[in-house]
Amino acid sequence: MQKIRRGDEVVVIAGRDKGKRGVVLNRVGPNHLLVEGVNVVKKHQRPNPLKGEPGGVVDKTMPIDQSNVMLYNPATGKGDRVGFRFLQDGTKVRYFKSNGEQVKA
Repeated sequence: MQKIRRGDEVVVIAGRDKGKRGVVLNRVGPNHLLVEGVNVVKKHQRPNPLKGEPGGVVDKTMPIDQSNVMLYNPATGKGDRVGFRFLQDGTKVRYFKSNGEQVKA
């Protein structure tokens, strides 16, 4: 079970986009994430008439390392560390280390 999953809201803690918040769109490999609105670069794209893609300069979201983001805790309004615990019925859930609340997923 990953500490950060698709659909989680995260805050960037290091790098060019430090302080930005976004939603995880996808996991790319074991250690990288695509986060909406974070690490956006300009890419010069050649037109592809077979796919109907126009050429020019397009914005593209690039992967960011998961060590540079923290899960956003709405109760505190900041990034927070995440841990795992087992409930009484045996299910494994994520929780915020600062206040012990369960992560809403």
